[in-house]
Amino acid sequence: RACVGGTHATVAMADQNERAYQKQLGVNIGFGKGGKKKTPGKHGQRFYKSVGLGFKTPRSASEGKYIDKKCPFTGDVSIRGRILTGFVKSTKMNRTVVVRRDYLHYIKKYMRYEKRHKNVSAHASPCFRIKEGDKVIIGQCRPLSKTVRFNVLKVIPYGSGGSTKKSFAEF
Repeated sequence: RACVGGTHATVAMADQNERAYQKQLGVNIGFGKGGKKKTPGKHGQRFYKSVGLGFKTPRSASEGKYIDKKCPFTGDVSIRGRILTGFVKSTKMNRTVVVRRDYLHYIKKYMRYEKRHKNVSAHASPCFRIKEGDKVIIGQCRPLSKTVRFNVLKVIPYGSGGSTKKSFAEF
């Protein structure tokens, strides 16, 4: 319960499953006396934003209870630079996925192409349900850790490519 303007209101608290107290930057619910200050977010209870570039903010980001400072929708991370696509190779890390990007490299001597790939680590916000094999769109951001410089912006579930028949894939 939080005291807002002299009235007691029940506020949905965030999931506290870390050692440190989890709270969103700029949202002061349950701290001190409630004044007439308008806190950010819808109804003043949760901060969320649009990352722009034509990507919609997921409903689970605006209505969820998770706290993630590295989330592009609810945290302090801006998307700038490159926008890439790839397939999820591994989801074994905590809030991080490995994205495989396939491409063709031209060999001048043989006038042919060879298949190559690169793995990119990307931060996966809790607002997404990501499984191996899903196609994801990732956007570049500031360095979030030693190897992570991208953030997941959109997930296209595996098998939702239209028809269920076997068809030509990218490679």
